[in-house]
Amino acid sequence: MNSFELWESNVRSYCRAFGDVFQYAKNSTMVTEEGKQFIDFFAGAGALNYGHNPDFIKQQLIDYLESDGIIHGLDMYTIAKRKFIDAFTELILIPKEMNYKIQFCGPTGTNAVEAALKLARKTTGRTGIFSFMGGFHGMSYGSLAVTGNLYNRNGAGAPLPNVTFMPYPHGFMGSFDTIEYIENVLTDPNSGIEKPAAIILETVQAEGGVIVAPIEWLQRLSELCKRHEILMIVDDIQVGCGRAGSFFSFERAGIQPDLVVLSKSISGYGLPMSLLLIQPDLDIWKPGEHNGTFRGNQLAFIGATAALEYRESVHLEEVVKRKEAMIHTFLHQEIAILHSTIEIRGLGLIWGIDLGGLKDAEGAAKFVVSRCYELGLIIERAGRNDTVIKLMPALTIETEYLQQGCNIIKQSLIEYLDHQTTDYQQQDYATVME
Repeated sequence: MNSFELWESNVRSYCRAFGDVFQYAKNSTMVTEEGKQFIDFFAGAGALNYGHNPDFIKQQLIDYLESDGIIHGLDMYTIAKRKFIDAFTELILIPKEMNYKIQFCGPTGTNAVEAALKLARKTTGRTGIFSFMGGFHGMSYGSLAVTGNLYNRNGAGAPLPNVTFMPYPHGFMGSFDTIEYIENVLTDPNSGIEKPAAIILETVQAEGGVIVAPIEWLQRLSELCKRHEILMIVDDIQVGCGRAGSFFSFERAGIQPDLVVLSKSISGYGLPMSLLLIQPDLDIWKPGEHNGTFRGNQLAFIGATAALEYRESVHLEEVVKRKEAMIHTFLHQEIAILHSTIEIRGLGLIWGIDLGGLKDAEGAAKFVVSRCYELGLIIERAGRNDTVIKLMPALTIETEYLQQGCNIIKQSLIEYLDHQTTDYQQQDYATVME
């Protein structure tokens, strides 16, 4: 038994699927202490949009450390914070004609979700929240309450009240008008459901299985929120910061939510950081009413500023569009044709291969991910029963590694399907012989 298994809590998770001890990482590769190299299609669960140790950002961090710049500053004014605010407003908000106040929350995304929920309730005076089936918003108490996964919810050990789950436009839930359903719930005096303070959603359910909300649906939901004076909270923790193509995932719908949550890749280097963007008229916090010791991660400010500058210098959105086209073509022409039940979903550089239609879907997805790992690719599962293979490479991934990774997925899936066909033929032969 190694020291991890001997001393680390049973709550450890990803290391159970990726059992090697890693020592180095650069761009889109990770290297174990034995020297085995892996292509990374996991990207720190979305925290490494710019890859591992990107040179431009790393140098900015090194320079700051060598200058003895402020490392811990709570929410005091610092040069690092000012540089980030100026860069974020000048490079993101102003060009997109967005007017948001910026709240620096605790270091994790779930803290910013908690802040959004608290502020929505404080602003409206209402306590209820609408969330969506399949959504994931974090593991702290309030965030977990608006998360749909029962496995995660059971970890709370207590009721998770004041949340009503609405159908997301997918699967059998997409067979009827979900916006009309929400409208009926809100207007029916006998629905038994009170008007909520806010509706929280991911425009692309990532952990939910890479489910992309239609543009028209997002626009109608935004209109519904305005009509009923319900705040719209977009959780852009995993699919923001360029993952969906544009910087914000909701830009494709031409909407501007009341509150936007950012984390993961906002720091540019995998450093802890989270933001809540607030429409100015909703910023009614009293000083320190939502706080945290690490709500001003100075190194994250430096990394985030460098990341925004890097995005501009390399025209990253255009780069992502080209890679999006490459993945789209490969998945539809090389993967979808392998079995009639395989579904492909995604946009930008987040894609899902849904194996839910296979006979043993959970086993199939587990086999493919395990075999990919054996062949040198780190990739995870998502969705209901973990039957979706989720592709989430760095936005900066080299074309050759992107192609190699896709080929490994194809090989792994073919091996599984061939194995199943052989088993079926053997079973069929045995039945005949009987």
